[in-house]
Amino acid sequence: MQPTEETTDDPTWIDYADFGERFVTHAVTADRIEAAVSSMTGRGMTIGPFSLGPAGLAGFVAEGKVGKPVVLRNGPHVTFEVTVPLSMSVKVLLGGRKLRLEAVTEIDLTLHARTAHPLLIVIDIPPITARDVSFVLRAQAIASAWEWLLDPIAGVVQREVANRVNAMLADPQTRSGRVFDVEAIINGVRSERATQAEFDWISYDEFGHQFFSRIVTRDRVFEFIEQIAGRPIEVGPFRTGPRNSATVTVRGNVRIPQLADRSDEPVAFDLTLPVSLDITVDVLKTNRYRADVEIPLVLIARAADPLLVVIDVPPPASDELRLEFKAHGMRAATLGALAGIKKQVLAQVAGVVREELSDSSGRTIDVAARIDGIA
Repeated sequence: MQPTEETTDDPTWIDYADFGERFVTHAVTADRIEAAVSSMTGRGMTIGPFSLGPAGLAGFVAEGKVGKPVVLRNGPHVTFEVTVPLSMSVKVLLGGRKLRLEAVTEIDLTLHARTAHPLLIVIDIPPITARDVSFVLRAQAIASAWEWLLDPIAGVVQREVANRVNAMLADPQTRSGRVFDVEAIINGVRSERATQAEFDWISYDEFGHQFFSRIVTRDRVFEFIEQIAGRPIEVGPFRTGPRNSATVTVRGNVRIPQLADRSDEPVAFDLTLPVSLDITVDVLKTNRYRADVEIPLVLIARAADPLLVVIDVPPPASDELRLEFKAHGMRAATLGALAGIKKQVLAQVAGVVREELSDSSGRTIDVAARIDGIA
């Protein structure tokens, strides 16, 4: 993941737990719910032939096709009520006589977005029962000789439809469409977990913590930190020393940063920013110096409103910077204002760094926009 252009000068922080629930809520949309069960659409279904009544006096066969699932409403805790229509034709045989009926069948599903270890979002569907299947025969007028068959036919169809739909939902291809491996998606690799049937469920809170620990890695953080290398540092000219008699100009650049995991804090890193400086001090004559500055920073991956990942970097104080100073020539080395110049340089460099860190746009990832961009 690369930083976005969004500016978050003053982020509103949220905790990892809140981030986890917001992530799932934003990711699991009605369209994605429909897509998760859409593989059933168009599948044919044949039920029977079944015999009914004493000595198999009557029999029937029902044939149908699964329609497009429709999301009826969203519930709390990322729960969706979905109806799957099933158009059916029922052929009934009684004493050598045939009757053809059309039926309206609907399967009610409850889909719940759950989170599983290590970083999975699973559209979980409890097993369908006959009570979840509605079956209404379209018949304007039926002779009384046929009426006793309607309830038994409905019971058999409801039971069989529930069994067939459960089998469809358990199909590995259909099941894989309901498993989203967030880590694999972000890494751009094929998931090895998409077809698994058993899951180690975790809470949305834990999902949020897992997201940061597994996604905001040292390598990813270093990708944008490395972009700082070579960035120029320019300070001055400014005046210092007794009666402001010295004019100081500082030119330099940032070298390759050094990044290390911070063991005492979750998803935090120690960053050392090395800066090489060429310093010119004009006091009657030009005096030149070489300075190597190390700027210690702490990077903390934080969650922000509405659904942002921000690499937060508290600005350094000038007394936290480490400086190695080397003069070019005897006169430069013995310059009386040298101590004050060092202090001023550190203060100016710290100010430049604070200014750079004041804009967090380059350290911000708009996760919601990334989710919306995933087909």
